[in-house]
Amino acid sequence: MIDCLWLKTVKPLFVHIFKQSKGFRRGAINIMIFIILLFVVLIFPVSSFADPPIYSWLAEWDSTQTIAARIPTPQGYGRTEVELGSFGEWLRYLPLKSPGSKVHLHNGGLKADQTVHVAVIDIDVGRRNLQQCADAVMRLRAEYFFSIGRYDVIRFNFTSGDLCPYDWWRVGKRPIVEGNNVTWKQTKPTDTTYMEFRRYLDMVFMYAGTASLSREMLSVRENDSLQIGDVFIKGGAPGHAVIVVDLAYNPDTGHKLFLLAQSYMPAQEMHILKDPHAPDDSPWYFNDLIDTLYTPEWIFERKHLKRLR
Repeated sequence: MIDCLWLKTVKPLFVHIFKQSKGFRRGAINIMIFIILLFVVLIFPVSSFADPPIYSWLAEWDSTQTIAARIPTPQGYGRTEVELGSFGEWLRYLPLKSPGSKVHLHNGGLKADQTVHVAVIDIDVGRRNLQQCADAVMRLRAEYFFSIGRYDVIRFNFTSGDLCPYDWWRVGKRPIVEGNNVTWKQTKPTDTTYMEFRRYLDMVFMYAGTASLSREMLSVRENDSLQIGDVFIKGGAPGHAVIVVDLAYNPDTGHKLFLLAQSYMPAQEMHILKDPHAPDDSPWYFNDLIDTLYTPEWIFERKHLKRLR
């Protein structure tokens, strides 16, 4: 095969370079440049040169401390392909706190049960009891679109059904909430900073939750494949939501595995969940077993699987 490749491609290219070059020395230099470029392309795939994902709340992103880098797939499995720059890729490379980190609450205290997680996502929870389960899903979705400059699609509904677009907030409009009635008024100057974006999210967390978010989402049909970014969500009070942050696939068996992340009540740091049925505390859940999904702190049914629009 190598001989065939040499005869059909590389050798003719060398001959062409020599013919186009004036003199043996220049031809040799041009061939050396070609060999170096060929080596770089073969050793470093094009995807390696893609811009790293942006996590706006971080001063610095460490590629060795991410979900993809820190949580290996089981033997025989490999991570599924994701589109460069997609929400799925962005979730897969979420930054993690150092190994062994505990889950903290919004007030700085520790979550009572420290046995349900394998890793803590390196993202703030805020100082108020706001960023709970559905709020964590909305936070991740909004942060992704903020990172790529798609401010126009950052919008959520309040539990009342009223729309709350970030585009309105960033130009200085603010919601006036009176009971179930919401009106918007221009009360502030335009502010496009990240700090103001976070204030917008805190306001969303106050007036939205699992009930409103579940109504905004699309149900995933029985024959649809699970995707990174899909959400198991039970709307209501109480309700809960967990988000799929990675997928793995076994080409020999066709089986898929997935990772889940959550926040919970009271507001706490987002974390990667263990599979409570795995004997080795593995965080990988079997896709084949989601008619009923048992997570450490909630039980979901297949009908609770939904997809963000």
